[in-house]
Amino acid sequence: MILDGGLATELEARGCDLSDELWSARLLLDAPDLIRQVHYDYLVAGADCVISASYQATIAGLMGRGLTEAEAVAVLELSVQLAQAARDHFWGEPAHRAARLRPLVAASVGPYGAALADGSEYSGNYDLSEDELFEWHRPRWHVLAQSGADLLACETIPSYRETLALRRLVAETPQTPVWFSFSGRDGRHVSDGTLLADCVAAVTEIDEVVAVGVNCTAPRFIPGLIEEARAVTTKPIVVYPNSGEQYDAVHNRWRGQSAAAEFGTYSREWRKMGAALIGGCCRTGPDHIRQIRDRFRWSRGAEES
Repeated sequence: MILDGGLATELEARGCDLSDELWSARLLLDAPDLIRQVHYDYLVAGADCVISASYQATIAGLMGRGLTEAEAVAVLELSVQLAQAARDHFWGEPAHRAARLRPLVAASVGPYGAALADGSEYSGNYDLSEDELFEWHRPRWHVLAQSGADLLACETIPSYRETLALRRLVAETPQTPVWFSFSGRDGRHVSDGTLLADCVAAVTEIDEVVAVGVNCTAPRFIPGLIEEARAVTTKPIVVYPNSGEQYDAVHNRWRGQSAAAEFGTYSREWRKMGAALIGGCCRTGPDHIRQIRDRFRWSRGAEES
């Protein structure tokens, strides 16, 4: 299954200013049609699943902008509705129905650090207990679990403590499919230094967890992290790394360069190693996803021949 690429990256490429604590979630208020268009464009590029713009959207954060609680809940629901509208538009076109699987919509559940807008989702260094993280995530979790999304995507999880908090929430929404995707700091560990294998082992026995893996991690670390995950789970492995550029949290900018074709080549290696869901995260766009789709269109044809 091919996932989409970076939502915020593509919004920035289209001229949006995301220097806001709500990041791409601000455009749920200011430019929802553009978010829907980006979802659609990722589907056309080859994505089998699009992820909602709720990563950095929280009830508390939206209420801080003057919304009532009910209005904040409606914005979270809108994030899923926009992705569904893009999917339904795409699927309503006969050419797509003939050649593709019906795409899924995943509701994004970002880590606590994303709401802080200080880069701490790449470290996990925030002073909340497991119980406090559980209570902080709980309102948004239940809104998104009831939103009609096909599944929840717990993304960029940086710490074992937050893993345990989210695991408890899975138990509150039985039969809601979830994937867990961690941020890696090297080829073996998540951002807080815990072994990825330990984080994966903590959730792999839960029936509702349908995939586990990593995202927003440098491509060079993905092979080792796939091996770490495969050692402790038989669940499908999900990988959607960033472009390979490095984020400078001090100056709030990315450094380096990325080649979409190179990213597509990497994706074939990740698939050979066992990844079953592959896409892109920060600094990847529709061209990266198109390259992945092209690689696997070719490989399927080669296998059939």
